Amino acid sequence: MEEEWDDEGPEVVKRFMYVNRKAPYGTVYALEMLEKVLIAAAFEQDVHVVFMDDGVYQLKKGQDTKAVNMKNFSPTFRALEGYEVEKLYAEKESLEARGLSIDDLVVPVEVLSSEDLKALMTKQDVILTA
Repeated sequence: MEEEWDDEGPEVVKRFMYVNRKAPYGTVYALEMLEKVLIAAAFEQDVHVVFMDDGVYQLKKGQDTKAVNMKNFSPTFRALEGYEVEKLYAEKESLEARGLSIDDLVVPVEVLSSEDLKALMTKQDVILTA
């Protein structure tokens, strides 16, 4: 028996949280995580993106990547709004430990304490970390 698919049927929306903990360059983790975020957003999932530890450097303005011979992908984070990814968070303690503030970042984020981030994580269906 063949199943019929209804294009107008109810969609299951999951809450995905992508936790970026790695520096933007030196590995492929940061760029691959950004690609995963864009894919989930294209499928209209509820996407939350967190930057903590050295991951906060992914959002730093004015990155000069010539010395590492890699393309600066931080401006790509500005495209997230076009995919309706607006739930961006940075861990307060990570920013402070690295001498960064929201004024140093390429996109607006909500700054949350580590305790507030833990509470937010408990509300997610899927958490992916890199």
